[in-house]
Amino acid sequence: MNTSSPAPIYDPIRREKTLQTILYYAVFIALGCLSSTFGPTLLELAQNTGVGIDTIAAIFTVASLGTLLCSLVVGQLYDRLKPHGVLVAFLLIVAGANALVPLLHVFWALLLSSFVLGFAATGVNMGGNTLLVWTHRDEVGPYMNGLHFFYGVGATISPAIIALVRNLTGGITWAYWILALIVLPIALAATGVKSPTSPAEHISAETMEKGALNKRLVFVIMLIFFFYTAVIGYSSWVATYAIEMDLADTTLASLLTAAFWGALTVGRVIAIPIAARVTPRYILLADILGALLSIFIVLLLPGSITALWIGTCGLGFSLASMFPTIMTMSERRMTLTGRVTGFFFLASSLGAMAMPWITGQLIEIQGARSMVAVVFSGLILILGAYALLISDRKKHVPYLPNHPEYPLP
Repeated sequence: MNTSSPAPIYDPIRREKTLQTILYYAVFIALGCLSSTFGPTLLELAQNTGVGIDTIAAIFTVASLGTLLCSLVVGQLYDRLKPHGVLVAFLLIVAGANALVPLLHVFWALLLSSFVLGFAATGVNMGGNTLLVWTHRDEVGPYMNGLHFFYGVGATISPAIIALVRNLTGGITWAYWILALIVLPIALAATGVKSPTSPAEHISAETMEKGALNKRLVFVIMLIFFFYTAVIGYSSWVATYAIEMDLADTTLASLLTAAFWGALTVGRVIAIPIAARVTPRYILLADILGALLSIFIVLLLPGSITALWIGTCGLGFSLASMFPTIMTMSERRMTLTGRVTGFFFLASSLGAMAMPWITGQLIEIQGARSMVAVVFSGLILILGAYALLISDRKKHVPYLPNHPEYPLP
């Protein structure tokens, strides 16, 4: 009689998904590292190019223009070409442009590099979000929250690496090179991992066109646009608000900004197990109501530093899982092709570019309290867009591969 234990069942599909998920998490750690290099090195970059601080800030605007252009033109590349090939190309462009930055001593060349960085980094960002959805489909919720948490990990690591290298070498060149080198093994690994299947390969052009332009897409675009107006508007101006309202000095005001991003990072960690158990529509509603309550506390008690701290931490925590949850809800209500995801990133780019400027103009005219009113209004509009999206109850049947793991409905 054969008493040997049965051989373990090999599940190639699950292994493939695991490798893909690990890859995208590594990609987002690298993306977080590379996307947060400009801020801590502005003074050195200004000295390298012989311009003032007021002029060097133009690199952020030019990078945003690169982001905007990428959102308009790149989404369909992931639908039409080998997705991991596109991802690797953008990773290598980001690494190369980043490595050149500390060597550039002509301002227009630095602007060109920042434009390329903004363009290519958005291509990586768009790819990571899209491919993770294609990998996990309607189970993407916790994985999406994890993806954005790892971006925050990278964004936290980068300033520490820059500070360490600056102390050791007296400059920033090796910091940029180290951060660029982090990308290379990840890009190499991506070439050995199978790409997930694009739903664009399995739906007709007519269906894709209708799906891309329907009203659900408009509602999601509204959600993303106003989400970024809240995040960028508040984080950009909360320090100014605290100083202008005589609630804090410059040091304490800076800590408020750090507290906002810290609460957002903690919120993303906590959201991972929650997203595995709770429906996205309820998570998003809780996020919106929590954010509204937090900013209302600041609006109600404008002269209280305690209220400002509570509101800032509560707002960061509530906004933490909003974008990942919007992506997860979108996957359940439409077919998320690269083209559709491109519209999402276009909305995020416009929100991130427009709101800091608009808020600054209002502060100049009406005072610092207008910042809180703008964020509160944006959250009300998010709630309205959410209600419109939820009210559309027409069933969406997403594309599912013809495979036993994805049984047809």
